[in-house]
Amino acid sequence: MTTPFTSSVIYLDYCATTPTDIRVLEAMLPYFARDFGNAASQHHFGRIAGEAVELARSQVSGLLKCLPSDVVWTSGATESNNLAIKGVARSVEIPRPHLITQATEHKAVLDPFSSLHNEGFEVTVLDVDSRGRIEPENVRRAIRPNTVLVSVMTANNETGTIFPIKEIARVCEESGVVFHTDASQAVGKIPFDVGNGNIDLASLSGHKLYAPKGIGALIVRKSKKLRRLNPLIDGGGHERGMRSGTLNVPAIVGFGKACEIVAKELFLERPRVEALRNNFEALLMVRLSDVRINGDTSHRLPNVSNLAFLGIDAEGLMIALDRVAASTGSACTASLLEPSHVLRAMNLPEEQQFASARFSFGRQTTVGEVEEAVDEIVRTVNTLRNLSSTSVAQSSP
Repeated sequence: MTTPFTSSVIYLDYCATTPTDIRVLEAMLPYFARDFGNAASQHHFGRIAGEAVELARSQVSGLLKCLPSDVVWTSGATESNNLAIKGVARSVEIPRPHLITQATEHKAVLDPFSSLHNEGFEVTVLDVDSRGRIEPENVRRAIRPNTVLVSVMTANNETGTIFPIKEIARVCEESGVVFHTDASQAVGKIPFDVGNGNIDLASLSGHKLYAPKGIGALIVRKSKKLRRLNPLIDGGGHERGMRSGTLNVPAIVGFGKACEIVAKELFLERPRVEALRNNFEALLMVRLSDVRINGDTSHRLPNVSNLAFLGIDAEGLMIALDRVAASTGSACTASLLEPSHVLRAMNLPEEQQFASARFSFGRQTTVGEVEEAVDEIVRTVNTLRNLSSTSVAQSSP
């Protein structure tokens, strides 16, 4: 058993957050009350905390194949994205710097770009195709002499679509442009090698890989392109001046332990979860008509299934599913009663956008849970479709 939680509800929303692994929790516990020192202090307690922080830094860098000194602690991927994007943009000294991103990014990327646009920066948001992908050549064509940053996510948080970031990063390298990727959904699900990919900046989030919420990292690799990163937070000069503030030692220890576990177990966990996801989709396709898979099925995270159940409203489905926890899209925007901006950017038919839900699988998901979830979804979709057809029939003249 790797987590302390049990529930009668089947949890299929691992893209939103993951339970803290019990091994991660056990690693964290001493740093709350026994080894509680401030990692910046020079005395005995501070040195113990500082050593734990540096071990965690090496655990994260070991998973990502970068230097420990490349790891900058943050509160999560949202802060990491803001630090990377605004930090690069505000550090350059040319008139109206140009920034590039793409339309299905998480709001934690799109909103900083919008904020910078309001400050006077030039911004290009590239369109995606019907699979939710962009091609490296699209990025190459968008780069201008004043382009200073390209930000493209490693994998989409709603559809699981994986982007060709190695190729995109190579385009940026050839053009002398800094490349940033939000890798928060990809790390822990697929191999992610910062050192072999021309990636300058990468954002991570602990709670996406069985560490606690409120901890993340920005990987900042030293290069001629990236000479300076303006901080968002001043005061104390922690993290080489890029992120001031007393370090959250217990959470950092947990993040490091979570990365160590992923490094050891990913090669077994990835095919297991992918088999669960594929079986889930196959069973639903056999038992239900008019089901569509959204995204690129050839380049997709192994744990994500974004499905459209035509003829029903996905919000209604989420409410009606008593024993299955899933979502209609990003947890950060799921409360908005409108189609996902990701599916809209893919130009899917409006009916398909409104009928789409995301199911995501993880370390605790079992074969039995998948089969039970399919039973519940089939029963609920059929009920909602019958209600919808009855309502239409009664309203007809």
